[in-house]
Amino acid sequence: MHTNPTHTSLVAVGDSFTEGMSDLLPDGSYRGWADVLAGRMAARTPGFRYANLAVRGKLIGQIVEEQIDLAAAMRPDVITLVGGLNDTLRPKCDMGRVRGLLTEAVERLAPSCKQLVLMRSPGRQGPVLERFRPRMEELFACVDDLAERHGALVVDLYGVPSLADPRMWDVDRLHLTAEGHRRVAEAVWQTLGYEAEDTEWRTPMPPSAPPGWLERRTADVRFTRRHLLPWIGRRLTGRSSGDGRPAKRPDLLPYEEPIVQIIQE
Repeated sequence: MHTNPTHTSLVAVGDSFTEGMSDLLPDGSYRGWADVLAGRMAARTPGFRYANLAVRGKLIGQIVEEQIDLAAAMRPDVITLVGGLNDTLRPKCDMGRVRGLLTEAVERLAPSCKQLVLMRSPGRQGPVLERFRPRMEELFACVDDLAERHGALVVDLYGVPSLADPRMWDVDRLHLTAEGHRRVAEAVWQTLGYEAEDTEWRTPMPPSAPPGWLERRTADVRFTRRHLLPWIGRRLTGRSSGDGRPAKRPDLLPYEEPIVQIIQE
């Protein structure tokens, strides 16, 4: 049942998924589902405030250390927390530690806001996902348990048909396109109790002709060279794509639509 609530502030916590990769704007910055959601909420509530503390590549331990206290101190109406998935994709992952850190995050955030929102993240189909699926499902079981114990909402995107479509994912095969982020924003919007703007967000896109063998192999080679090998290199050297990168919106300030300047080639 939709309640059409009025929220005055939102703080988003997490990694690249919440930062907005790969919803690329013309000026080279990222938008993402959290920005889309904040824009909708601001349109309903004058003076609405928004902060996004998410930074790409962050593990759940880094999210707890760098973002949780900041988010809790802001005491917003709504906090979204999505984290731990980067941990599950590491070759060596201590799921007991991940569950413990996620529990710590929820226990510190839930009392500091009116509504905490957690998520069962989406995942495209493919051999990489299948390898890590047991860890992901263990993470999501923890999310469900924590939500029940602390009164959090869960946005369940795992296994949603529309978000399993490869066309919803960027060429790096890890991050959603603009359309994917829009659908995530719609899912969170409805979970918070707002009246649906898109009742068909779960519905898959119309089918298209599958790519030919040569096109698939070319895409695989491009993906391996541009994304997979650099990702492996960072794992082997202990580096992260978010090292030294600040949060995109570190302060809880009135939301304004970004002025996007198109970069001239």
